[in-house]
Amino acid sequence: MDQHPLRREAFYRRESKSVPAARAFTAWALDDWQAIERRDDVLLCVSELATNALLHGVPPGRGFRLHIAMCEHRVVRIEVHDSGEGTVAADAPGPEAEHGRGLYLVAALADKWGVGERDPGKIVWCEFGAETPGRQ
Repeated sequence: MDQHPLRREAFYRRESKSVPAARAFTAWALDDWQAIERRDDVLLCVSELATNALLHGVPPGRGFRLHIAMCEHRVVRIEVHDSGEGTVAADAPGPEAEHGRGLYLVAALADKWGVGERDPGKIVWCEFGAETPGRQ
């Protein structure tokens, strides 16, 4: 598939091996673009967004689409498109909670994040600047 050099996308089925595959695909794109700034943060957020899509946003028999783009000023944008009706909440989980930290981590690590509409489903996205004041 011919893709714009600074944009990549891939489709993943509703299966557990899709999360590491999405992470590896993202690592390949970042390496191709020589985008090493905040690489670990980006990869962790891809894992969290992909996991949330599988657990809450992808109905049986469907999948999710991962979009990765290098935007102006070397901002990396990640989008996970799903076709489910699940809602998105990034409230801090309680200290005894066994789940619910995924979007809380995304909110803490990404410079920006949000949710957009899609018919059917939604798009959960996050962005990372190459250099963010106050981050090392």
